[in-house]
Amino acid sequence: MRKENHMSQRSRYSPPLKLVMVLGLAWPAIAAAQLGGLLPSPTPSATFSGNAQAVQATVSGASTALAATGTLAGSTDARQASAATANVASLLTGETLQAATIGWPDQVASEASIGSLGVTVAGTSVSADFVMARALAASGAAGSGGSDVENLVINGAVIPVTGEANQTVWIPGGQVTINEQKTSAAGTTVNALHIVVTGVADVVIASATAGIS
Repeated sequence: MRKENHMSQRSRYSPPLKLVMVLGLAWPAIAAAQLGGLLPSPTPSATFSGNAQAVQATVSGASTALAATGTLAGSTDARQASAATANVASLLTGETLQAATIGWPDQVASEASIGSLGVTVAGTSVSADFVMARALAASGAAGSGGSDVENLVINGAVIPVTGEANQTVWIPGGQVTINEQKTSAAGTTVNALHIVVTGVADVVIASATAGIS
């Protein structure tokens, strides 16, 4: 039943970036030829940045990254990472980890997701059926992004997800931020869930960054 739920949830979203990556690398050149060179060329001085990871956790000074793409190299680069399952002892479990980031001549898109999430940290439990973050940057436009968090439960309580940026739920010793969004000169970062227990743990679930500067 859990797998059927995931399939029905994912059908409501756009296809993961990894499904279009094979076409993604060839798309700029093909489209430019078809459109007679009408597509914009990258600004020589522009810096294209993008990365994504399903999990980034630091607990008692030890860091772990799962399904992490690394940093996008430029406007014609594409990177992806995945894992069937996640199991960080005494901290986290999950399934179907996916992350991707891709550049075009005038935009960068990044996405990360994880299913069947379970986190236990400093006595606090966090679970969700599905968690996804997306970020997009385009030349001449403000960065944008968002997240999807399905069936979020914190310490046994079902948490209504509002969809607003930076929704906060307080937990003993810290907080859980839902749909955390950060914007800087380098781009937009969206963290679907950010769990912080001060002095103990900093856990980010589904993070996507995209920028053109």
